Amino acid sequence: MLLDPADIRTTRLPPLTGLTRYVAAALSGLLAAGTAIAVGHLVAVVIVPAASPLLAVGGTFIDLTPEWLKSFAIRTFGANDKIALLGGIVSVLALAAFGIGLLAIRRPRLAIGMIGGLGVVGAVAAFLRPGGSLLSVLPALVGALVGMSVLVILQRAATGQGYSAVVQSAGPLAAGSANGPADVDVRVSRRRFVTAGAAVGVLIAASGGLGILIAGRRASAATAAGGPVIPAPLEPLAAVSTGADLAIDGVSSFITPNDAFYRVDTALQIPVITPDEWRLRIHGMVDREVTLTLDELLAYPTIERDITLTCVSNQVGGEYAGNARWIGIPLATVLEAAGVQAGADQIVSRSIDGMSIGTPTAVALDGRDAMLAVAMNGEPLPAVHGYPVRMIVPGLYGYVSATKWLIELELTTFDAYDPYWVQRGWSKEAPIKTMSRIDAPKPLARIPAGRTAIAGVAWAQHRGVEGVEVRVDGAAWAKARLAEVDTIDTWRQWIYEWDATSGNHTLEVRATDATGQTQPESRAEPFPNGATGWHSIVVTVT
Repeated sequence: MLLDPADIRTTRLPPLTGLTRYVAAALSGLLAAGTAIAVGHLVAVVIVPAASPLLAVGGTFIDLTPEWLKSFAIRTFGANDKIALLGGIVSVLALAAFGIGLLAIRRPRLAIGMIGGLGVVGAVAAFLRPGGSLLSVLPALVGALVGMSVLVILQRAATGQGYSAVVQSAGPLAAGSANGPADVDVRVSRRRFVTAGAAVGVLIAASGGLGILIAGRRASAATAAGGPVIPAPLEPLAAVSTGADLAIDGVSSFITPNDAFYRVDTALQIPVITPDEWRLRIHGMVDREVTLTLDELLAYPTIERDITLTCVSNQVGGEYAGNARWIGIPLATVLEAAGVQAGADQIVSRSIDGMSIGTPTAVALDGRDAMLAVAMNGEPLPAVHGYPVRMIVPGLYGYVSATKWLIELELTTFDAYDPYWVQRGWSKEAPIKTMSRIDAPKPLARIPAGRTAIAGVAWAQHRGVEGVEVRVDGAAWAKARLAEVDTIDTWRQWIYEWDATSGNHTLEVRATDATGQTQPESRAEPFPNGATGWHSIVVTVT
């Protein structure tokens, strides 16, 4: 039956009320902030990748974080520390966004302004990051404008402003009855907010997904097989001898695979630079400033070396140590091309993301295999390990030697400049300390009685490991059998055969380097120049 036009009316939809109103308001704030972040990231990926608002704020947070908190994050989350940081930042932003949405119920203009304020924070952070410019502020500001618009739209949907519906105002059901026009109004009011919110959710997903896709393709293109051809070293190394790798179950292999090699740095987003774009500037206290392209760098003779790297953040018994076969150009060769002036006792190396690391000039010129590495275990450097070029200096902790994504070498003095980590209280010079680790059995393992292998690795880069000792339950120290020496710049595996008896037992290990110095018993935290102490574990023999 056709309705009489008299029974039809257009009505302004009522605002959401009660708990629904507050839930909608909170979600409005969350969706507005999410849109600002996603759109800002997309604009950054397209225009200036380093200016992604979330990553710029995260990088600033890392720089301002006190040392104890950084150490806690690395110790607690390990390689997932950056995920934990971004998760924490997103959680804080989500809580703030909920609050902004609720504020918009009574103070809509103030709430909209606060979304804009978050954009300004992101813009300032991007501008102040290394390499920041006026263009760097654009992603955060565009994201904020879109986020502010989204908040207005969702708040209008929640309050009914500008929304109306056609409803039956008379007929079999009286207005206001259980299924009358008022009830229809409420259902339509909810539907309009859900529809608007879903549309915003699609915008967030599309912007974020597109940004991730573009960034991923750019990274893949930069490190594609069509990149630099690594020249063969003048003296290729032979395969690792069986004597250097004892192949003991549970013990780290002599060569650490690329995908298992530890990673510790401050980069929230892996820097991307193509081989054609890469340049290395050598300046400061030099006879002549030099700028090299990647092809020019690779024209120098290369060397191939097995070198163990260790992070200063490594705790006693920690896993932030790894051994790889590197190909690179001797650092001394590159410095000689520029001519190092007398008095230049520090090399400040810088990465594309602004990280600065200070290395004693003397160690680059004393004959050790300090290099600008371009290959790792037979392939170009993986992106996470510094593609296309990184520094490696045997015998020094990474924070004073192992710059990834290298683009600059400045010859200066220790008195004239404090690099990133020194500004935060770490020591200016940091030779790696003698250390040993029990890999097998694992802590708290339950093992059967009888002959059991206690085994692991020890390192004292550029001095070499001379001996390893093991003791059980505080008894006399016993010598472990060492694997063959590869070089003094690599770790050595070791093994001790133990006749295990029933009960709980404490196993300890200590190493002695080639200078006669034994790993000290006293425990010290990594800050400010590396941890010390004997590694010990407890096992149960059944």
